[in-house]
Amino acid sequence: MSVTPAIIPVLRYADAPAAIAFLCTAFGFERHAVYPDPADANRIAHAELRRAGQMVILSTAMATPFAEAAGMRTAEEIGGITQAIYVVVDEVDRHAAVAQAAGARIFLPPQDQSHGGRSYSVFDSERNAWTFGSYDPLA
Repeated sequence: MSVTPAIIPVLRYADAPAAIAFLCTAFGFERHAVYPDPADANRIAHAELRRAGQMVILSTAMATPFAEAAGMRTAEEIGGITQAIYVVVDEVDRHAAVAQAAGARIFLPPQDQSHGGRSYSVFDSERNAWTFGSYDPLA
């Protein structure tokens, strides 16, 4: 069986429908697949968002066997973060302006980095940390 190598972040949100709207408007993601809970359309069982050929998966924060066994909590629940997501973009300043106009809270403004490229860091609608930068470590 052939598998395309991929690392796909998986995020949980208290209000997944609002998070999907925010990620699409502020960060330029597009809905690829969204599966609401059959019993409650305001709960998202699984969603896949794409941006420039990359993907994040997300769902409503709810008790699942995996979430319970792993002790998963949202960034808001723990009052901080334990990881951040880095996304390569071409136009850092333009991306930051769009995110800020959509209500994103930028905590590190666009700036040149000593290792090359330019980046900025921002919280999404539920305090997950993202950095968008022009430095491509795979290039």
